[in-house]
Amino acid sequence: MGQSILYSSKHPQRSTIVHLFLHPSMAWRVIFFFKTPEPKPSAFRNPSLCNLLASPYSTSFLKTKLPKSLRKKRKKKDSPRTTPVQTLPNRNPHFESTVDRDARFRFLARSRDFLARQPERVLRLDDAGKLHRELGFPRGRKVVRSVQRHPLLLEVYRHADGKMWLGFTALMEELLEEERRIADSMEADRVDRVRRLLMMSADKRIALSKIHHCRSLFGIPEDFRDRALKYPDYFRVVVDGDGRRVLELVNWDPHLAVSELEREFLADEDGVKKAFRFPVKHNRDLDLDADDTRKLNLLNTLPLVSPYSDGASLDLWTLEAEKYRVGVLHEFLSLTLEKRASIHHIVEFKEEFSLTKHTYQMLLKQPRTFYLAGTEMNWVVFLKDAYDESGVLIRKDPQVLFNEKLYQYAGMTNMEPGMRI
Repeated sequence: MGQSILYSSKHPQRSTIVHLFLHPSMAWRVIFFFKTPEPKPSAFRNPSLCNLLASPYSTSFLKTKLPKSLRKKRKKKDSPRTTPVQTLPNRNPHFESTVDRDARFRFLARSRDFLARQPERVLRLDDAGKLHRELGFPRGRKVVRSVQRHPLLLEVYRHADGKMWLGFTALMEELLEEERRIADSMEADRVDRVRRLLMMSADKRIALSKIHHCRSLFGIPEDFRDRALKYPDYFRVVVDGDGRRVLELVNWDPHLAVSELEREFLADEDGVKKAFRFPVKHNRDLDLDADDTRKLNLLNTLPLVSPYSDGASLDLWTLEAEKYRVGVLHEFLSLTLEKRASIHHIVEFKEEFSLTKHTYQMLLKQPRTFYLAGTEMNWVVFLKDAYDESGVLIRKDPQVLFNEKLYQYAGMTNMEPGMRI
């Protein structure tokens, strides 16, 4: 075995260890181990800082905090929630302002419907503060802030029980009575609108919950479920396998099965021909000039497939199926009071109208007839021919005139002299 001899240096800051391995058959081998010298303390240095600098670990993870003025600003990623549908040169300010108006009066519209269903048309303020979704005010906000925006229509008062309650003002009560009279006078018109919706649907039946959810779109009154029972020759209420109450069509009326496009075609044939475009795919391969291409595209445009035909039997991705879906949405918008509908309304009837997930792109391809406003995630489609150049609805339903008057009162803080209901 080898022998080890230890030598230590006498230097106060350095020590040397020498191991000598001796073996009869091996030469001398000397291995030196040196100890790193310790730094000398200095009165002009911070000992802790010196230890940090002498540390064998990296300090690259430490980041220097720059002032805000020198920081590089990160560009926010585009989100469908905030990205407008239309680019700036193509935006229609009239349609966009209509969408903004609906958002501004969302609380009024929802609270009006919710309070009208409550006993005595009142609601405890403590309970109202928990119903942000039902009443349409921002989550985390106090409901009183939204109520104070419409002092002529909504009020908060203290009841005899000492609790604060939310209810309608006397002016609002009179307006609701006027709205009820309009619903009574327009009942026959609303019945025909629902009949046409059923005639367009795939199975000639629609869940009552869907009609109730979109009732304001067509001017259908709150109690339409009860009113429908008065028309057994038109409707039948059944319960499907899921327990839903479904409204079924009883009799087909050929006089109602005429779309608005067909009526317009008889009055203005050229105008309807220019309303839609269904370009031929790969038309460059046909080696056609511009005039021949236009004629071929025109052949593919007309005739449109009637929205009252059996669209569910069409092959989903054929040209006829796309014509059918375009015609269905055109007729659907024609049945609405203000000739417009949001994505939420359209999605309600996705199964009934055989719509696809590409409805958004399909509507964008028809800018002559449809205008999409709002954002990519929450868009509203307008029927452009129903509005004049100033964005004003050409033919206004009595319910539309009432809504405009209601919004006028909603934007006022005091009753102006001479104003009457």
